[in-house]
Amino acid sequence: MFDEPQAQGHRSLEGFWGIARRRRWWIFLPLFLCWGAVWTGAKLWPSAYESEAVILVEQQKVPEEYAMPNVSVDLQDRLQNMTQEILSRTRLQAMVDRFQLYSRHEGAAGASPSEDVVERMRKDIKIEIVEAPDRRGELAALKIRYTAGSPELAHQINSELTSLFIDENLKSQQQLSEKGTASVENQLAEAKAKLEEQEAKVRSFKAQQREELPSQLESNVQVLSGLRAQLRATQQALDDAQQQKLHLEWLLQKYQPALGNLNSEEAPATNPDPLDKELQDLKGRLTEASSIYTDNYPDVVALKDKIAKTEKLKKQIEDETAFRQETDNTGTNLETGTSTVHAGTSTAIIEIQNQLKANLLDKQDYQQRVKDLESQISSHQVRSNVTAETERQWLGISRGYEESKMNYSLLLQKQMQSRLATSPDGRQQVEQRRVIDPPSLPIKPSSPNHFKISMEGLLLGIAVGIGLAGLLELTHARVWQEKDLKKLLSVRVLIGIPHLSTPEEQSREALIPWIEGGALAAMFILILVGNIYVFLKG
Repeated sequence: MFDEPQAQGHRSLEGFWGIARRRRWWIFLPLFLCWGAVWTGAKLWPSAYESEAVILVEQQKVPEEYAMPNVSVDLQDRLQNMTQEILSRTRLQAMVDRFQLYSRHEGAAGASPSEDVVERMRKDIKIEIVEAPDRRGELAALKIRYTAGSPELAHQINSELTSLFIDENLKSQQQLSEKGTASVENQLAEAKAKLEEQEAKVRSFKAQQREELPSQLESNVQVLSGLRAQLRATQQALDDAQQQKLHLEWLLQKYQPALGNLNSEEAPATNPDPLDKELQDLKGRLTEASSIYTDNYPDVVALKDKIAKTEKLKKQIEDETAFRQETDNTGTNLETGTSTVHAGTSTAIIEIQNQLKANLLDKQDYQQRVKDLESQISSHQVRSNVTAETERQWLGISRGYEESKMNYSLLLQKQMQSRLATSPDGRQQVEQRRVIDPPSLPIKPSSPNHFKISMEGLLLGIAVGIGLAGLLELTHARVWQEKDLKKLLSVRVLIGIPHLSTPEEQSREALIPWIEGGALAAMFILILVGNIYVFLKG
């Protein structure tokens, strides 16, 4: 039971082997003929030779702060534009005419011969982008391939294409750099005109608001603070002068009766106590002022002067009082003493009157100074209020000026960088293309691949042979074995009649295996030699 599938498989293999033996020439002859036809056709097919060149694309070679590129066009776009320019009909037609390319190629139906030749040349040109291994999507090199019917022609045309790519790259980069430089210079001219306009606005504003500029605000505040301090000091001095006037008037009122008493020989002793009180008050104020201000401060100097004058007046009064007492004690020369005291008292009164006159002048001077200071303070106060509005206007003008100045400086720097990038040395520093693999002189043809075609022809022959053998088995039914006959007939085979051959037939049948073996050997040798030949020839 388990041996039945194995027996069926064994019988199937025997059946296939029997078919192969019976139809061997229907297999081998188509195999050899198909292979021979394909091999011969491949040899007759014109060989094409491909020349290859590699152009290295070197990016920025120096830091950007020394050589900044003035164009930011993507390299892929530039390559596409250069390819379109190089593969233009004008350039290709010129190369076709110069090198006499495709001279035997006739135009296709519906197209002129020149158009068909240009399209064919475009198909023979292949441009491949090589990406950097460590930077995906970044262009590292270009491979240019050209296919022609001879190695020399392929090398010559590819050399021309490589030179065109190098020249076109330099030309394209030069044009882009010049356009970038021209654009920057136009922007720079506009920025310069705008900067000059802003400078004119600044000059006009400064001329109109010379004393109301925001830069004067701090000085105005300082001046205003100083004027207010002077006003306070002047008002204090005016108050002091008023107090001194009252004091001098009091002294004058006191000395005038004393002078009348002296004339009537009843002069009382003068009491300097009010002067002492005045001196104490002045010295107290001097001490307070000295703790705040320096010795050269006007208030300190004025207090020292008042103290000196008061002390001088006090000394005169004390001298007069002492002299009068001495005269009273001696009792002699009363008349002379009286006249002397009278003269001294008159001198003190004259001194007080002189101080009153000086005090009046000081008061008038202080009052005038107060008016002047108040006027100046009012003027600076108005100026400070106006400066706040002026500052708002100045901020708008200065902001526009600073922006224009910064924009002009940036564009000026960009112009210098653009000119450097436009120069030949600058272009080489920014980007460079050089040939690392010059156009090759091909030794073996790139197409057709004879070995591959030969193997494909061999496979085709095998398929055709097997197909024909199977077709004959299906269409020419014959009984080859006893078991096949049993399937057709219900009776049993009792005896088999062997094939009886004559001596001539036997000798001929004996030669047939040798002839077939020799033919098969010859076919296999030819196939082997042919494949080795095309493999070595490329």
